[in-house]
Amino acid sequence: MPDLSALPSVEKLAASLESAVTLPRPLVNLYVRRRVQHFRQELLAEKSHTREEIEEDVRETLINFASSRLQPVMNGTGVLIHTNLGRSPLGPRAAAALEAIGTGYSNLEFDLPNGTRGKRAGYLEEALACLLETPAATAVNNCAAALVLTLRTLVSEGKNEVIVSRSELVEIGGGFRIPEILETSGAKLVEVGATNKTHLYDYEKAITPQTALILKVHRSNFYLDGFIGEPEIPEIAKLAHDHGLPLVEDLGSGAMMNTDELAPIEHEPTPQECLRRGIDLVIFSGDKLLGGPQSGIIGGRADLVAEIKKEPFFRAVRCDKLILTTLQESIDQYLETKANPTDSDVPVLKFLRTPVEDLRERAKKILSQLPDGPSIEDTMARPGGGTMPRSEFPSIALKIVPQGQSLTKLSRKLRTGKNALVGYTTDDALFIDLRTIFPEDDGRLTEALQEALA
Repeated sequence: MPDLSALPSVEKLAASLESAVTLPRPLVNLYVRRRVQHFRQELLAEKSHTREEIEEDVRETLINFASSRLQPVMNGTGVLIHTNLGRSPLGPRAAAALEAIGTGYSNLEFDLPNGTRGKRAGYLEEALACLLETPAATAVNNCAAALVLTLRTLVSEGKNEVIVSRSELVEIGGGFRIPEILETSGAKLVEVGATNKTHLYDYEKAITPQTALILKVHRSNFYLDGFIGEPEIPEIAKLAHDHGLPLVEDLGSGAMMNTDELAPIEHEPTPQECLRRGIDLVIFSGDKLLGGPQSGIIGGRADLVAEIKKEPFFRAVRCDKLILTTLQESIDQYLETKANPTDSDVPVLKFLRTPVEDLRERAKKILSQLPDGPSIEDTMARPGGGTMPRSEFPSIALKIVPQGQSLTKLSRKLRTGKNALVGYTTDDALFIDLRTIFPEDDGRLTEALQEALA
């Protein structure tokens, strides 16, 4: 008969762990009950566990579970748009608007002057179109949804072929690939050209009575080099329009300003540039270089945007009031600072243009409050978020070679501490890049390092 005496009391164990995590008591009880039940099955299978082992396991796994709750994290990786750390942070203006709208009622679908039902996102769509310098625009809850929605709208049973260059059949992150997105939308993929070269005649030969559109996909997360070539956008646009076909581009990153003017990095195409060159509809993310909330933006021809908004699937992927609020504030700010982009307080743009010497001065101040050992290192930061994969620009980091503890242990202590801090390790050292640390968080950063190095 299996001995179950090692099993602790669920109630007593849960009570003893309540102070170890800041979770609701019912959730702690449920988690402990499930772990104890797991060990009950282990003991019934005649696997050996002591009470101390069980209690320690439950405690450790509960703390790990609690750390999965969304919480602020200081990003010391030097990657500006860090997908795993929430992509682009919101600016203070957007955050303030989010609090104001999220904690009260709003005119989400209410016409205040007339006192009747209003149009959702009416203001935002006009502001977006103004920023993009295009007739019409709209937004949905993410960029993948924007692409699927656009394809579902423009593809029909009799015209379901979508032409895409082989060099643009990318994976956009999280395992989502362009061919699979096309399949989900009901489109039939027609690949043209070769991996390294696509000619205009490749597109022309692929056009049939069943062609619905030509799709361009910006290679934002990788690059081709060497013996390569592709036609210019105006050439493809003329071909598409001569055959009565729309030309759509998934631009991905959504840079609203000339990135090469903000930092010593390459130029990322803007939606405005693409539309001026002949693209009929451009699709891009709101939470990458734009620096807004997770969203997918569609802009271009008014007739196509109107069709997209009539598609029944539009309601399934429309933005809620929180996305609309933060996106609205982000767009307003771009419009207000268009003449002088350096006035913008969008965090990603501020991080891009911060001088290295400012970072060095901050590093010296932090270092003066730490025990001997850490040093200041010249490093390179990256845009991240699947944008400009070749771009790196100078930055400053704190280099820490741990004494009396392993690098793994130090990194974990910083990640799971009161002020969660994530850096990167290389050459047996931990690096904390200050380019992606908010200056107002330097005090919290210093405190976290002091505790971990004590």
